[in-house]
Amino acid sequence: MQTLVVDHPLVAHKLTMLRDAATQAPTFRRLADELVTLLAYEAMREMRVRPVMVNTPLCPAAGVKLADPDPLVVPVLRAGIGMLDGMARLLPTADVGFVGMVRDEESLVASTYADRLPGDLSGREVFVLDPMLATGGTLETVINMAADRGAAAVTAVCLLAAPEGVARLESAFPADDPVRVRVVTAAVDERLNDRGYIIPGLGDAGDRLFGVI
Repeated sequence: MQTLVVDHPLVAHKLTMLRDAATQAPTFRRLADELVTLLAYEAMREMRVRPVMVNTPLCPAAGVKLADPDPLVVPVLRAGIGMLDGMARLLPTADVGFVGMVRDEESLVASTYADRLPGDLSGREVFVLDPMLATGGTLETVINMAADRGAAAVTAVCLLAAPEGVARLESAFPADDPVRVRVVTAAVDERLNDRGYIIPGLGDAGDRLFGVI
């Protein structure tokens, strides 16, 4: 597995505003959307392309287009929904699937309550959207779901990551794994606390996007 921490002044600026407890939900949603677009740009750097020829107003020109099949974008419910528009802005032709995961707040173990992924992902690139890579249990489950259905590559786009979660995914998906796995994030923070929250983090991303339920 590869981990890419996007080192860019705009990314750091928007992440700092997201961390601020004084940032209200409407502003938080807008900033998250903008930050995801910046992260998505880097996440797509290794996408497969095919050569094409086009006619400019003056003459033919060689170029590239994204290779088939279309990629699949998978927000992890519920917080991942807040990242979908930012990703779709760059990949408007992508298909969208959904996985619902809920974490037991005592055991910190995540369980699946919804699976809306195609049965066959052979050769497809999958982008999983989950704001927080904390313990890594949720992303390990979703990546395995995509890999078991034949995905060629899975890239997780996260606003923040914890070193414990990164280490778990590195162990689960070693460099010689047949499925290419990457994590693209704005920062890897210090640690998890005893409740499984990222420190310093930004709180519960779902609550800050959509309100406490």
